[in-house]
Order: sequence, then C-alpha cells, then structure tokens
Amino acid sequence: MRETVYSPPVPLSKLADIEGALGEAIRGKAEVVRLALACLLSRGHLLIEDVPGVGKTTLAQALARSVDSTFHRIQFTSDMLPSDVLGVTIYNAHSQEFEFKPGPVFAHFLLADEINRATPKTQSALLEAMNERQITIDSRTYPLAQPFMVIATQNPVEHHGTYPLPESQLDRFLMRIRIGYPDEAAEREILRHITEPGAEGPRPVIAGDDLVQLQEAVAHIPVDDALLDYMLAVVKRTREHEALAMGVSPRGAQALFRASQAMAAVEGRDYVTPDDVKRMVVPVFAHRVVLGARVGVGRQAAGAAENILEEILTSVEVPL
Repeated sequence: MRETVYSPPVPLSKLADIEGALGEAIRGKAEVVRLALACLLSRGHLLIEDVPGVGKTTLAQALARSVDSTFHRIQFTSDMLPSDVLGVTIYNAHSQEFEFKPGPVFAHFLLADEINRATPKTQSALLEAMNERQITIDSRTYPLAQPFMVIATQNPVEHHGTYPLPESQLDRFLMRIRIGYPDEAAEREILRHITEPGAEGPRPVIAGDDLVQLQEAVAHIPVDDALLDYMLAVVKRTREHEALAMGVSPRGAQALFRASQAMAAVEGRDYVTPDDVKRMVVPVFAHRVVLGARVGVGRQAAGAAENILEEILTSVEVPL
C-alpha cells in the first residue's frame, strides 16, 4: 500500500488538539483516548464500561467539551421517564396551543451517566435518537443537531438496582471501551494534578461545523477489497463460533468498516490497514456478540467475549 498522508478539509492538527485535550483529562491511557476519538470521527456512539472512579465521566465530559457545541448530562435513575430525556408537549394557556418543550437529548453531545440504572422503557427512548438522529413525540418528528453523539457510562460490577442493556440498545453503540486502572506513573500525575470540584474542564479546540467536515471526510477514506473480505471473514467466524450464541449483525460489520476508517484518520493516513481493522474488532464487536450458556454469565464471563474475538483474529488470515 502507498504511504500517503491523510488530508481532510480541516487541518489535521485539530485531531492532535482533541487528542491532547483528552490526554490531559485521562492520563496514561493513550489507546483509550484514540479509540474515543475514532468513535467521534465515525459518527458513532460510545459506551464506557468500567468500575467507579477510573474516569468514565471525566473522559465523556472531556470528549464533549473539546468541541465547541452544546452538551447535556443526564444522571440516569430508576424513576426517570422517557419525557425526562426526550421532552414533553404541554398546553400553553396564554397562546391556547400545545407547545413542545425539548429535553436534554436536543444537544450535540449527550452524556447518559449510569445508563443501566434507568428502566428499559427509559433506555429505549434513546433508540430512535441514536439510530436515526431524530425523535418522534405525539406523531411529530423532530430532527436532532449535527453532530450528535451519545456517550453512556455504566458500572459492570454492581447489579443491584440496575437494568442490563438489551442487545438492541447495545447494538446502537459503535464501541464499548474500558479505561482500566492507571499505571503507577500515571496515577502519580493524577494525584499531583487534583482539581477542585467544579473547576473548568477542557476548552473547545474545534468548531462543531469543522467536526462535521472531518466526519464526512473520514467516511470517504477508501478501503481495499482485500480488507473488506478480511472484515467479512471475521464477522462470519463470530456467527459460526461454538462459544457464541449470537454473532455480529450486518450493522456491526458496518460499524467495523466505519471505525477502521476513523482509526486510519487518527493515525494520519488516507487508507486503511489490516492493523486498523484488528485494533477495532474488540471494541466494536465485544458488546454485540452473545455468549453461549456454557461460557458463563455475569462476572464468570468477564472478558470472555474479548478472548473469543482475539482467538478469532488469530485464526483468520490477514491480507498482505
């Protein structure tokens, strides 16, 4: 493959600025930062799943605030209603008309904090918004802003008072990532740079319109036919693997295609390599496959999907 440099309509330095802003917020997690940036460039939604205190909300806020756009945060609870997310139609006695009061979903970035604490009815309120960038209330359709990204967090360990996300909801997230504990050097830096609660976070480094241009440019990065065959071979293996009850859907294959294009852009290239695809398989596919009954459930199955996908990657021939 030829060695060329990716040249989007917006200067590539903007990507480095976003990556730098995220790196300041989440120290010692360069790969996590790059995955989050790739999700943003591919117009995807991001699910951050990890134990409390490792920076899930911090990463989500830093990603949203790095773009000069609107940002809303919802702390999901069991008593929330769909109208708390989408908005509600009320009667205005003065004008004698019904008026729609938009909810927090009408923003460029929506942080759904601890999304699995909401009931399935409230969780499902986001399905249309995440898939079609619009919502429908009282038979009226309202388009959402562009760009639009849902960043959700959840704790995979605590199960009391939570409602597991169904497969249809998980499939709307382009990626699921885990941050993990920092190494000793990074944690030392975290302790030396403790900020006061409510302190100002990262400042915007890119305009919303510029981000949309970058997203459109990323969608046109070419992918070689050999890499398409490689992606489809990995997808096919997930559907045939004996340890998986359900493999990756066509939507999941599309997600891998888009994520691989975005990772190429993050790396400064205008073409996709096999390594781009391999890097994206686990974060894009692990939450989409369903483990078989013999693999285990809950904590026993922690990391099982990732291990199976890694096994599949070693068994599929990589194109040269």
